[in-house]
This record gives sequence, structure tokens and C-alpha cells, in this order.
Amino acid sequence: MIELPEAVVLARQINQILVGKHIKKALANHSPHKFAWYSGDPAHYNALLAGKTIRSALATANEVVLQADEIELILSASLRYYPAGERLPARHQLLLEFDDGTALTATIQMWGCLFCVREGEPVGFEDYRLGRERPSPLTAAFNRAYFNSLLAENNNKLSAKAFLATEQRIPGLGNGVLQDILWVAQIHPKRRMDSLQEKEREHLFGAVKSVLHEMADLGGRDTERDLFGCPGGYKTILSKNTVNTPCPVCDTIIKKEAYLGGSIYYCPGCQKE
Repeated sequence: MIELPEAVVLARQINQILVGKHIKKALANHSPHKFAWYSGDPAHYNALLAGKTIRSALATANEVVLQADEIELILSASLRYYPAGERLPARHQLLLEFDDGTALTATIQMWGCLFCVREGEPVGFEDYRLGRERPSPLTAAFNRAYFNSLLAENNNKLSAKAFLATEQRIPGLGNGVLQDILWVAQIHPKRRMDSLQEKEREHLFGAVKSVLHEMADLGGRDTERDLFGCPGGYKTILSKNTVNTPCPVCDTIIKKEAYLGGSIYYCPGCQKE
């Protein structure tokens, strides 16, 4: 699923090519998905969206918020733009058709939200609320003092993975992007936060900032695709693309394990448990 860098890239691309387009038709829940969450009845989405004009898009945590007049679409999904005449996919969880023949689809891979609400209407999704309220790691407000405050909130017994990627503690930072962050910081995903020395915590803060900025600046990760179906320009160091290959620094073979409900990738040479 998308995380913060991909949300930033998708919002940027939407603002470049979709703003001003008029929605002709909206179709939600065409391909039912067990972990696709809607606000209210998806059958009502067309009545809410048809005739509306795309005004703007912004990234918040791991969602793209699409403004269509007084309606907000809150999308945590893979988004794809289709020029006029291009064949649309058979499966999707949301389809927007525009009056110029172009279209946008949203597709859920693992899980995600596709909320359609009036501007200012409560969403009732805790992760989204926290993602809007807390400072993004891509902003100056997410500084070392703020990072220290997160460390002070009784989080010291958590593993590095749990600290970084749960409870929207750091908006938009999930299990995908944390792999390279921890590699850059040379911290094993299972290391307890209370075992980190001050210098390691400093390196971790720096890695959060620098890696996320690089991912967003380069068009997202190469494991994800942008609005046009192109993979991101950031070459992941630890991911499904590199598992069982040598670490670029120490040549130790990169490993994959199941941990905390997902996969972790790490270099046993650079990241000691």
C-alpha cells in the first residue's frame, strides 16, 4: 500500500493533471474487497461526486485527499490515471470518469480507505485523524525536540519497528519505508528502543528525515507505482527487490523475516540484533 512518499508524489501529479476536470461518473465498490473501507454506502458515491470539479489534492500521512468542490475523497490506495481511449482495468474499488474521456481508478492491494465525505464532515477514522493532527516528518515541525517527545511517551520498550510504524506515531511512515530508514541508521528492526544509545537515536532521527525526503523527491519507491503506472525512482536497499542479494555496504546477504504481522528486511552485518 502507499505510504507517505507515494502519497506526496500522487498528490503532486494529481495537482498537475487533474485539477479543473469535471467528474462525469463515479463508481465505488465495483470489485468488492474485504479490507476496502468506505464512508457510508458506496452506492451513493456517484450522487455525491457526479458534476463536481477537481480543485486540489494534498498528501496527509498515507492518504491522498482529493478536493472536488465541497466533497473530499480520502484515498489510501493505488491510484492510476487513464488518458481518453485507454482501456480501463476490469477490477477497481473506485472509478472516476471525467467528461473529457479520461479516468482515475483507485485499487486496494492489502487494505485501504476510500472515504467520500462533505468538507468538514467527521471521518471517524482514528489513523486519519492522527495523521492530520501530527506533524509530517517532511516538515520543519518534525524536529529533534518533537522526536524526543515521542521517545518520552513510554515508548522505550517498543522495538524499533513498532516505534516507527504503529499508531500513526509518525504520519505516513509504515512497514515499507521503515526498512531503509533502519538500514541507514544501522538499527535492527527488533532492537528495543531502550537499548539505543543517544548517538543511535540521533542517527535514527536523521534517517527518518533524510530517507523520506529522498523517497519523495525521487518519485516514490521502486516497489510502488505512480499515477501513470511507472515505478518510483528511489531504488530500495531493503525490499522484495533486494532480498537474498548482497548488502551494498558489507556484502552480507539481505534477509527477510516475519515480524509483528508483516515482513522485515535487514542486513545482519550492518544491523546487529
